[in-house]
Amino acid sequence: MIERARILVADDEPNLRRVLHAILRREGHEVVQAVDGAEALSMLEGVDVVVTDLRMPKVDGMEVLRTAVRTQPQVPVIMVTAYGSVGQAVEAIKAGAFDYIEKPFEQDQIRLVIEKAVKQAAANRVAPRQALYAALEKDEQKGRFGLVGDSGEMHAIFGVIEKVADSPSTVLITGESGTGKELVAKALHENSSRKNGPFIKINCAAIPKTLMESELFGYEKGAFTGATSSKPGRFELADGGTLFLDEIGEIPVEMQVKLLRAIQESEFERVGGIKTIKVDVRLITATNRDLEQEIARGNFRDDLYYRLNVVPLQIPPLRKRRGDIPMLVRHIIKRFNERLKKNVVGIADDALAALEAHAWPGNIRELENVLERTILFSKGEMIARADLPEELGGRRDELADDDVDEDGPQVAGESSLKDIVRAETSRVERELIARALNETGGNVTQAAKLLKISRKSLQMKMKELGLRDTEPPV
Repeated sequence: MIERARILVADDEPNLRRVLHAILRREGHEVVQAVDGAEALSMLEGVDVVVTDLRMPKVDGMEVLRTAVRTQPQVPVIMVTAYGSVGQAVEAIKAGAFDYIEKPFEQDQIRLVIEKAVKQAAANRVAPRQALYAALEKDEQKGRFGLVGDSGEMHAIFGVIEKVADSPSTVLITGESGTGKELVAKALHENSSRKNGPFIKINCAAIPKTLMESELFGYEKGAFTGATSSKPGRFELADGGTLFLDEIGEIPVEMQVKLLRAIQESEFERVGGIKTIKVDVRLITATNRDLEQEIARGNFRDDLYYRLNVVPLQIPPLRKRRGDIPMLVRHIIKRFNERLKKNVVGIADDALAALEAHAWPGNIRELENVLERTILFSKGEMIARADLPEELGGRRDELADDDVDEDGPQVAGESSLKDIVRAETSRVERELIARALNETGGNVTQAAKLLKISRKSLQMKMKELGLRDTEPPV
């Protein structure tokens, strides 16, 4: 019993389409029909096998074949040729046709060819998936500590993690936004003797200045209005484990003295408390700021900087490790397949080349956002160049290009004017914000000043445009 498939029959002769439809339906296949080559081109996505006549109006069978080979390489194409057209049949095979059938044909002949094509289509669907998972296994062997990468820059990071993970020394991780600083901090914790202890993380930029002290050190009941009970701070919660302070450059200067004492003495008092609490905490910090410049500006204490910068660890931006992009893409595809219930198994060479050539001002986080959108809207199992956003060489807009009604494909001019304006506005905003972040080294405060908007407005706009994500990058 052969596998059931969705088969496209393209022929301008109604009688031949009717015969093929009847034969294939009896075999249990789903059949869709195209009356000419132009219609066939619009129906290539989502079919398992194509049976197309060689000679058709508008677009001939060879053009259908070439397009299918280029855009749907996993779909076998069977050519139907006139009696004695051996030369054309040979040309079709050389162009990538799976097989050909001469008119007039026997029913058993078409059944046999279709059966072989359906089996080949099934094998074609499995092979890329197997190739993806085989590549992922190799990636895991090349990467270390749960981090993805095989570049010289990543191996240097692996070396530092191996040497300092199990030490009590503080580590200062620096790098642009979206480079994966939190993942490096987690790798340091999970490869230390503290791995069974808590890993407590806090984004200092997300904590209001007035609440910073109580967040770090906790508070006693009645310490301030609304403190109806005592609450431990992050230092207490991290006792016996690791405390990761992200965006350490955002801590107010007046809080830095108390933080320095807590780090040096491993003790502190809760807000409103008199009891000294001692803890055993390994501290890891991260920032996208140049702290030496912040010291010169009076925004950061030099004594705290020297205490934090015992082990400096610089994470390179994605544009400095382009060779890792194919590995990152594979891992991101796997993750979003699971989350979005998709079945993307790879990416076309020209699409991958476009990703490798991009500057990625938002680093891995931006790459993730681009691929999530691409995977969400892609219809095939392979990401094509056309599936990518416009700035990477893809089509202008999914709605304008993909919406089709009973009257045929919708032209760009039929899209809503509001949709077009909204899409163009988002594109310009995204480009300006990405450029500002790149010029300020990912510093949101400085980027907001450059754009002459408030920091809060910029953060909201970054979230809206996918330039900042709550989930850590790969």
